[in-house]
Amino acid sequence: MKVIFHLACLLLFQCISACDQKVKLSQPSQSSPLNDSQRTQQRDMSVAVIVLKSTDSGHSWLNISKGLPIPIKDDYTVGRSVFFADDNQVYLTVEKGIYHSKQNAKESFWEKETLPNSNCSIAAGKAGLYAYNYTDGISQKLNGTDVWSPIFINFKEKGIRSVFETARGSIFIGTDRGLFKSIDNGKTWKTVLGSVGLGKMVESNGVLIATYAEGILKSTDEGENWIWVIKEGGVGIDVANIEGGFAAITFNTQSKTRRLRTSYDGGKTWQPIDAGLPASATISSIVEVGGNFFCGHPDGIYQSSDKGKTWKRILCPLDGKVFFLSVSGKVMYAILRNGGC
Repeated sequence: MKVIFHLACLLLFQCISACDQKVKLSQPSQSSPLNDSQRTQQRDMSVAVIVLKSTDSGHSWLNISKGLPIPIKDDYTVGRSVFFADDNQVYLTVEKGIYHSKQNAKESFWEKETLPNSNCSIAAGKAGLYAYNYTDGISQKLNGTDVWSPIFINFKEKGIRSVFETARGSIFIGTDRGLFKSIDNGKTWKTVLGSVGLGKMVESNGVLIATYAEGILKSTDEGENWIWVIKEGGVGIDVANIEGGFAAITFNTQSKTRRLRTSYDGGKTWQPIDAGLPASATISSIVEVGGNFFCGHPDGIYQSSDKGKTWKRILCPLDGKVFFLSVSGKVMYAILRNGGC
C-alpha cells in the first residue's frame, strides 16, 4: 500500500517537473522496494488513487491520498458524484466504499464509513449528507452523527442517478425514468421531467441549472418547469457555480469535443470560454477559486485568470487519467480518475 502510494506520488512529481510550471507538490520522503505481490498488483492497476488539495489557488498542491485503499479495478466512478467536501470533512468513494478525512487534519488519514449499501455517490443535504447508488436506494447521515440510515423509503424507483436538495428544501431524484420532486421531505413524490433524469444540478438566486441527456437545462420555478439553454446533440457533462453566474461543459456531436461556457445573466445567455484550450472529448470539470477558472483536462489542469480568454497548464496529466476538480470555499481538490462522461 505505502509503496505504490509513494511510487504514484513520485510519478506525479516527475510529470509536474517536466511541465516546467511553478507548482509545488508535497510528497512522502521515504520509499521501499516492491515485493512480488506488489509488483503483480501494480501491473493490474494504472495508479493509486490520487487526491490533491490546494489552499492557494493552485500555486501548490498537497497530496492527501495516504490512507486510501488502492482500487485494483475502478469501474464505479465514471459519471458519478464521488467527492464532497465542506468546512469540516472530506468524503470520497473509493473501491465500493466511502471514506472520510478531516478537512484541517495535519496528517492524511482516512476512515471508512459504515454504510448499508456500496458503490455510493455522494450529495449534500441541509440535514446531512446523502449516499445513494443505482439500485439500493438512498441513505443519509444526519449532521452531528456517525450513523447512516435509509431515507425516502416511499420512493420506489430504481436506477437512481442523482440527488439534489434546493435552498428552499425541495428534493430532486433523477432516475432512468425521469426527474422526481418532493416538497414534504420525501413523503410524496411527483414527476417533473420524463425520460432519463438529470445528472448534476446547481443553484444560484433561485435559478436551477442541470446537466441532462441532451445538454443543459434551466428552471426558475423550483424545478416545476424546465427549458433548454444549451443543446448541441450531446450530453451535458458538468455544471458549476461561479462568481455572478454559472459554468457548464457539454458535448458537441459535430465537433466531437466538449465545450466550456459561462453565463452571467441567470442562464439566459452563454459565452464560450474554451478557445484557448486544446480541443478534447474528455474535459472533466470547471471550477472557480480566487477569481481564477480551473479546468480538469486530459492534458492536465489548466488555469485562466481572465475569465477563460486565455489558459495555461499548471499541472500535467498522469497515466492517461483526468483530474476531476471540486471546491469547498477557497480550498480546491483534484481527484485523479478515469475519463468519460
